[in-house]
Amino acid sequence: MASKHIDRRTMLTRGAAVAGSAAVGTALAADPATAATTPGIGTRTAAGTGATIGPDDPRYDLLTNGINQRFIAQPDHIKMIRSTKDAEDSVRAAYRAGKRISVRSGGHCLADFTCNPEVEIILDFSEMTGVDYDPRFRAFVVESGARLYNVFEELYKGWAVTLPGGVCHSVGVGGHVSGGGYGLLSRAYGLVVDHLYAVEVVVVDTRGKVRTVIATREKDDPNRDLWWAHTGGGGGNFGLATRYWFRSPEATGTVPGDQLVSPPTTMLTSAIDIRWEDLTEAGFTRLMKNFGAWHEANSAPDSVYRHLSSLFNVNTRAHGRLSLYTQIDGDIPGADKLLDDYLKAITAGIGARPTAMTKPSGELAAMPNLIEPTRMHWLKAARMVGAPDPVGANPEARVGLKSAYFKKNFTDHQVAELYRYFSDPDFGSPDTTMVLLSFGGTINSIAEPDTASAQRSSVFKVLFQTIWSEPEQDDYYMAWIRSLYEDVFAETKGVPEIGDVTDGCYINYPDMDMADDRFNRSGIPWHFLFYKDNYARLRKVKSRWDPSDFFRHSMSVKPAR
Repeated sequence: MASKHIDRRTMLTRGAAVAGSAAVGTALAADPATAATTPGIGTRTAAGTGATIGPDDPRYDLLTNGINQRFIAQPDHIKMIRSTKDAEDSVRAAYRAGKRISVRSGGHCLADFTCNPEVEIILDFSEMTGVDYDPRFRAFVVESGARLYNVFEELYKGWAVTLPGGVCHSVGVGGHVSGGGYGLLSRAYGLVVDHLYAVEVVVVDTRGKVRTVIATREKDDPNRDLWWAHTGGGGGNFGLATRYWFRSPEATGTVPGDQLVSPPTTMLTSAIDIRWEDLTEAGFTRLMKNFGAWHEANSAPDSVYRHLSSLFNVNTRAHGRLSLYTQIDGDIPGADKLLDDYLKAITAGIGARPTAMTKPSGELAAMPNLIEPTRMHWLKAARMVGAPDPVGANPEARVGLKSAYFKKNFTDHQVAELYRYFSDPDFGSPDTTMVLLSFGGTINSIAEPDTASAQRSSVFKVLFQTIWSEPEQDDYYMAWIRSLYEDVFAETKGVPEIGDVTDGCYINYPDMDMADDRFNRSGIPWHFLFYKDNYARLRKVKSRWDPSDFFRHSMSVKPAR
């Protein structure tokens, strides 16, 4: 399809700010009762009304928390949202009653943004799951409660297109998109928000008037700043995002299948384990340095290796193995050699022989057959990766997490600290992982100010995660991950500073410690770590669209004063 070939050479080189060829002229002020004309989801979006679930309802306890059991709410009620009108009516009622609200799409926020003691009403979008094509905008419309798994399935089966979205299938679109949206196809196709054409948002103005606005990326759209804020500004900040429209910036014509990227026909996949018992400190150091050096050298927007991505679970010694999953577009010339050369580069000189991935590792299932690179359909690969959700699989999961972007290889100090923590035989958690994710490529073809997603020069990013089940273990595990983070980044005041090597943190991996002076003693404001220089503009958008700070949480954007 045409949009598939766009990416091969020029996709996104003019940035997400480029307007589509069929301009809509100005922003739409959406009447939620009449504006939903999208085929398939129009009736529900226009008139559906969800349940109100109070403390006496058997569903209440289930809905007062998300996937991180450290954070529980006791709201007056949970309001299930089934339509844009339902969302608008619910906000209006809450505002008039002076109630503190929070918002949830998939429930995957690992911070306390949705579930905390101050919340009086949770607005839950998990029943708004529509995916369709909207000819008005020549774009695919996705409701904010849709899960990534369903989005991938419906876009591909319906039109043979996709979005470069995340690995974890059960993540909801609402927060994933507003935080930028990243997945294993992003090196080839950019972030999800690099394809965002429009967003529908329920907002509250200075007089308390509630209305619904559709903001687009068109340069003459007077509400374009609201679209920009949803390209990485994070969820729960500016209003209720009810629907998103996606069209790639360079798409042309009116054929639906030409409006978004088409995924590769096949993926060439590999899965290997490296056993801790086979690794010395020198071998571990070489492995980490190999990974960083390769990504530093092969992550330019025009690199042929933009078609390759890895998810590397550096598990603790208690797990027993480090697990590397890699995929490359199987349609490009020389894919087999490119993958083979990559695997040789990563494992060179480590003194350990890769073995089959015979046991689950984080979001990677056991993949013993992929010890030899194997071709499979793109959708089968997408289904396979992320199928085991280590948090969702544990209904009592309590989670601590932190993140960092890297522009260059690990320093010697960082690798030494990683080895000290992850090889510790006295640390008994098999569910503690450092996830290394390939970044860069086409992502880095966009200028930092063009979207709210500011990290546009990194080559890999890191998620530090530890999972446990018992409340009485909270202090132990949180102290462990805080100490790890502070020691790894001791050269930069305990955080991944915006500098030569690191480039801050990812807002979709929200770390409340960075907004707490007890744990972030660097003097670097949390918002600079997550948003860099884009924060000042985000504050202006906040002042315009949510001047009363009605939509807020523990790391929300503050209105400019």
